[in-house]
Amino acid sequence: MHIHILGICGTFMGGIAAIAKAMGHKVTGSDANVYPPMSTQLEELGIELTQGYDASQFAPAPDLVIIGNAMSRGNPAVEYVLNTNLPYTSGPQWLAEHVLQSRWVLAVSGTHGKTTTTSMLAWILEYAGLKPGFLIGGIPQNFDVSARLGDAPFFVIEADEYDTAFFDKRSKFVHYRPRTLIINNLEYDHADIFPDLAAIQRQFHHLLRMVPGNGLVLSPANVAAVDDTLTMGCWSEQQRYGSDWKTELLSKDGSAFRVSLQGETGCEVLGEVHWDLTGQHSVDNGLMALAAARHAGVPIAVAIEALNKFIAPKRRMELKGTVADIAVYDDFAHHPTAIDTTLNGLRNKVGEKRILAVLEPRSNTMRLGVHKQALPASLKTADQVFLFEPQNSGWSLADVALACGNKAQVSSDIADLVTLITDAAVQGDSIVIMSNGGFGGIHDKLLDALKKKWEH
Repeated sequence: MHIHILGICGTFMGGIAAIAKAMGHKVTGSDANVYPPMSTQLEELGIELTQGYDASQFAPAPDLVIIGNAMSRGNPAVEYVLNTNLPYTSGPQWLAEHVLQSRWVLAVSGTHGKTTTTSMLAWILEYAGLKPGFLIGGIPQNFDVSARLGDAPFFVIEADEYDTAFFDKRSKFVHYRPRTLIINNLEYDHADIFPDLAAIQRQFHHLLRMVPGNGLVLSPANVAAVDDTLTMGCWSEQQRYGSDWKTELLSKDGSAFRVSLQGETGCEVLGEVHWDLTGQHSVDNGLMALAAARHAGVPIAVAIEALNKFIAPKRRMELKGTVADIAVYDDFAHHPTAIDTTLNGLRNKVGEKRILAVLEPRSNTMRLGVHKQALPASLKTADQVFLFEPQNSGWSLADVALACGNKAQVSSDIADLVTLITDAAVQGDSIVIMSNGGFGGIHDKLLDALKKKWEH
């Protein structure tokens, strides 16, 4: 078939494109912004890309159009597809019908940690020689691609609760029908499509309805939002982290921990993980990946060996560079809980050394101001805070800065922000830049400014 993908340069849709190409289809696509690294990855696969959504891209007419969830009514390409009655579907629906139906699907869901945990799980299965298929919503570093068809039977997928398409407002993950399901955590997010936490829990309930009786649901124990969702109905085996599975920190920063599992004869120690990641959230993610891999038949000892060699995906506390003993990190954190756990993990690593937190509240939920009351507390671990307030943000960060005390500064200009951070930084500092977007290339600009200050 000739498959044309609208919104192809997003990580998920780009992954769909790579998998469709591997299945032998001719794949083309378009996006509003065709740029590296995804454009490069797709072009290397022989996928022809079009910039923009002009209707001319449909000549010759494709056999099927896959429409990304960023597309909406009024988009010229969408309107053309509807007016000419071209066959169309969503990415999750296509994946369900053509790839996942015959697979043992291991799905990783939750508000935080999906990309990292999916990367861990795919890597463990790969290390064990199972050659899984996978689709990861980020850039893993143990693989050279973010998605692949793989060999049957296993397929690991990042199970996002965001909606499927303009014509299908169910969460993406209801299409995946997992046999192994991880629910990492559950908080209110995506305020642009969900009115409250209950609406998100309802979608998770729909997901749980699809896990077979001989499947496995992995979740944290004693988390009210998760417990309430499971109470709505769960027809599968359950294992809980905190009761069945347990971890014991061997290093305060989470770089080493012991894993145990409750059995008939008591709690059995299964092994120790020693890796480069830090933070309790990383430990939690790692434990879930170990438990899911065990369900797929991977011996725990082999899974632990794999985790010891795991490299975090890009933009997950990724060290972008060090200048004069000043470390600059890039992190995807864009929710108060993620910000808090990221900074706490770094604090346990660096001890008394200073942490400078740089935040762009860029997600739809952040831009709506939903989390503004929780932001100051999430930044408490940082010694200094730099907040970027974009033009037309809809709400002011001044109150957040005020609540942070005299350690916070606000700027609406990237160049000014770089200057403020550079002037404040001293040797030994760790600077954490947190955003789920490109943040105006601030990472490289800051490293260049630090070099000019300290190396000349």
